[in-house]
Amino acid sequence: MTSPPETAGPGDAEVPAEHEIPDELRLADGFPAATRDRWRELVAGVLRKAGRDELPDPVEDALRRTVATGVSVGPLYTAEDAGDLPTAAGVPGLAPFVRGARPGTADGGVPAGWDVRQRHAHPDVAVTREAVHADLENGVTSLWLVLGEGAVPVGALRDVLDGVYLDLAPVGVSGGVPAAEALLALVEGRTDLAPGGSLGLDPLGERAASGQERDLTGLAGLARRAPAGWRTVVVDATVYADAGASAVEELGCSLAAGVAYLRALTDGGLGVDEAFAALEFRYAATADQFTTIAALRAARRLWDRVGEASGASPQARAQRQHAVTSSVMTTRRDPWVNMLRTTVACFAAGVGGAGVVTVQPFDAALGLPDAFSRRIARNTQSLLVEEGSLARVLDPAGGSWYVERLTEDLARAAWAWFTEIERAGGLAAALGSGLVGDRIAAAWAARASRLARRADAITGVSEFPNLAETLPQRTPAADLRPSGGLPRVRAAQAFEELRDAADSAASAGTRPAVYLATLGPAARHTARATFAANLFQAGGLATPAGDGAGGLAGAGTAVACICGTDADYAESAAGLAGQLRAAGATSVWLAGRPGLAVDGVDGYAYAGCDALDVLRTVHEQLGVSR
Repeated sequence: MTSPPETAGPGDAEVPAEHEIPDELRLADGFPAATRDRWRELVAGVLRKAGRDELPDPVEDALRRTVATGVSVGPLYTAEDAGDLPTAAGVPGLAPFVRGARPGTADGGVPAGWDVRQRHAHPDVAVTREAVHADLENGVTSLWLVLGEGAVPVGALRDVLDGVYLDLAPVGVSGGVPAAEALLALVEGRTDLAPGGSLGLDPLGERAASGQERDLTGLAGLARRAPAGWRTVVVDATVYADAGASAVEELGCSLAAGVAYLRALTDGGLGVDEAFAALEFRYAATADQFTTIAALRAARRLWDRVGEASGASPQARAQRQHAVTSSVMTTRRDPWVNMLRTTVACFAAGVGGAGVVTVQPFDAALGLPDAFSRRIARNTQSLLVEEGSLARVLDPAGGSWYVERLTEDLARAAWAWFTEIERAGGLAAALGSGLVGDRIAAAWAARASRLARRADAITGVSEFPNLAETLPQRTPAADLRPSGGLPRVRAAQAFEELRDAADSAASAGTRPAVYLATLGPAARHTARATFAANLFQAGGLATPAGDGAGGLAGAGTAVACICGTDADYAESAAGLAGQLRAAGATSVWLAGRPGLAVDGVDGYAYAGCDALDVLRTVHEQLGVSR
């Protein structure tokens, strides 16, 4: 027998040439260098294949998307897009505060998350007190109480906060001077209060909502009585966002309001730094995460510029931001999707550097939230902070060419709007003259057009509606916002009104319907039949389908929509339209563009059409009353 060969050690064997490890690993080696011009050529080729004969120069403008008044985003960002941006973005905690108002900790770490603030407005004192304790015991770190008629009674503030450790949990209120006075009376003489509380005064926000003039002269006196570390005035920019403002109008109006409050406070005898310390800002956070991130970063930069011009010390210029998930994006239909919207918005608020965040319960548009929806709201924040470790990095979006460019564009557009308001005499004068209302109305009209065409889709409402859903029942909430000034809008409102009308008709008999008359085999008609069903169901209409005109009689409707391919339309659509009319159809639609020009068709439904106009027309044809 021969001896077994000696086993070579791991360091003795030669490494095969194909496995040699290079000193520097270049993943792009072997591939041609990527250039923007080559990318543009490829994009142009795809667009031409999609039927776009005339293309802009540069071609990426064909793919740009509007995110705010005068601000759009492109499909690609490179270093050249950030070439003209300011180089001094600073560091977190230092001017100009683009990267955050809070510095890192002494050991190189980051602050422990943000202030998780829950809003309470239930008029039943016992219910609110129980909800407050449940929140504080399960992750909420501060409270926002709405006081006044229809909300928490002003005189019940002490009862609501019974058992709350005010040295640990800051409290902010809304409700004007009566609410502020009630909170001051409650904490009078105490020196152990947790910093971060707020008297919540916002007379200009009240004027914007009500259209009635408000007095600012008493703000300085109340600021002197506020406990140390508390804010007196809240610049509530959500009033403008709720009226349909884009991020540009929201930011510009907030700056104008802040400057007006600075003037009132300093005229009342406060120093510049004291006046800055008396203010906090409340902004809407939306599911458009990058616009929210960039808007919060831009807001801090802009407020720092105001402070610099006002002579405030660098640290006094750090803007305290309270982000609240947007009411405009909240839907009544398929409200469970609101959990996803608020999660994205909360994520954006945290990444954008907000110091305080409120997640509205998913059922906020239906009425007063219950214990489950409040639990989901607070746990959304806890999950992002504790499990998602979102707060372990300061300004994680910093350095992104896209985010830095968007921050700059929003800042410049908002500053231009702010200076226009100042030239008009300030925010109060601009509200009175209609300048603010007209500008916001124009911004909302542009957004409403995108919503109507479903370019801005609303999942569960304008896209993928569920006609069989059962909505959770909630106690109706009082309308706490005064009327007479700026309107209050929701993105889903127009579609939900159509759904309500169709549901009302269904409850009285049979749900109104559009019969989908399909042409050809399923492989050819499914795409357009699915599209048509999705569109008509967004208006609450049932969509029974059948081959040709044969199923119309059993569908219980006199409105039909032909669904097939362009080739099938050219061959058979006109004949099918005649058959449908012979079978009793009084209106015939076609799933396709008007350029098909099919004889006997009354209207066309296609991607990019005004879906609301189509649905309203069909409702009229079916006799559905609104």
